[in-house]
Amino acid sequence: MLPQETIRAKRDGRALAPGEIEDFVAGLTSGAVGEGQAAAFAMAVFFRGMDAGEIAALTRAMARSGETIDWKRERLGGPIVDKHSTGGVGDTVSLMLAPALAACGAFVPMISGRGLGHTGGTLDKLDSIPGYVARPDLARLREVVRGAGCAIVGQTDDLAPADRRLYAIRDVTATVESIPLIVASILSKKIAAGLDALVMDVKTGSGAFMAKREDARALARALVEAAAGAGLPTRALVTDMDRPLAPCAGNAIEVREAVAYLTGARRDPRLHEVTVALGAESLLQVGLARDADEARAKLARAIEGGAAAARFARMVAALGGPTDLLERPEAHLAAAPLVIDAPPARAGFVGAIDVRAVGLAVVELGGGRRRAQDAIDPAVGLADLAPPGARVGPGAPLARIHARTKDAADAAARALALAYAIADAPPAQAPGPVLERI
Repeated sequence: MLPQETIRAKRDGRALAPGEIEDFVAGLTSGAVGEGQAAAFAMAVFFRGMDAGEIAALTRAMARSGETIDWKRERLGGPIVDKHSTGGVGDTVSLMLAPALAACGAFVPMISGRGLGHTGGTLDKLDSIPGYVARPDLARLREVVRGAGCAIVGQTDDLAPADRRLYAIRDVTATVESIPLIVASILSKKIAAGLDALVMDVKTGSGAFMAKREDARALARALVEAAAGAGLPTRALVTDMDRPLAPCAGNAIEVREAVAYLTGARRDPRLHEVTVALGAESLLQVGLARDADEARAKLARAIEGGAAAARFARMVAALGGPTDLLERPEAHLAAAPLVIDAPPARAGFVGAIDVRAVGLAVVELGGGRRRAQDAIDPAVGLADLAPPGARVGPGAPLARIHARTKDAADAAARALALAYAIADAPPAQAPGPVLERI
């Protein structure tokens, strides 16, 4: 069937047959489907949606568009697990969770993505590490997982290539917030990676693609159900994104935060809670812990005892990065030439944060993409972001802006002043970051 006829059918609200979806995905892989057609298809799905059968067909077709990994022949001696987040601001969890799970006896081939819209991407963070090969071939991926226990990488040319192409188009065509496209994109990569179990971090709040909690819950259920239908045991946590997860946003800045976490120099409590909660679900799924208390204790030992840090260091070195990143992060990670404070619109207490606006401020600084082909500046971003309830005013800024130029820094300061609602008194204490378990 011609690509334009498939687009027309979905535009007009008709459910697509599996064969139509398979043909369209094959065109994405071969290049027979043009950029405009791919964008039109994404927009048609965004507005018209897909039923469960269409989502399953799209997921299967994208998973089969390239190679799939069979880990059984590697005889690793442990379960193959992974985690995926639907995207947020200041979300560095993957950088700590993958090595922590490896230190607990799991093997983690973590297939991650680049930033979408206002959210930061794990691969963009890793690209700020000099020499790090974020897209190794499958042979090297196998070798690193075997040796370090984890490898946080992007899609290789062999894994789900149709998804890789559609993923980049969604980022620049305002079609990210589509449950069918999100589900198929995430699960196609995970199925191709040959996992035994998956845990999902589904964000909700002002900095999430699913800002409404009911929408996040629906996405979590769709992911769990579609994964189960594909034979991939999956659990999901719905977590809060009404504030940045870490007190920073920006690629090299977030890697520094992860290094501080792993080495024990600094561990943000909310970041730690989400990391351990997701890790505990993974260990329970594959029988590496009998109950939640044991799972959390194992993760705490791995993190606090340094085993997770050692796994991270081994992974970075095996993928071409520096061997002393944990000891000397400042020697390797880019730093912006200008750092200025962002003042609030007035003195008071942080009442609420438009987290999406915070993420977009990072994009405007050069820390994200407006177009798929844009380069990212790893050095820029925001540090020391004030949380809800914090007193701000003279001597207590909203954040510290890391920028290339004074104009860029001033623009970011104006954006932050608009993103932060200042109150005369601290707001009521918000619930913890983990809201629901699906």
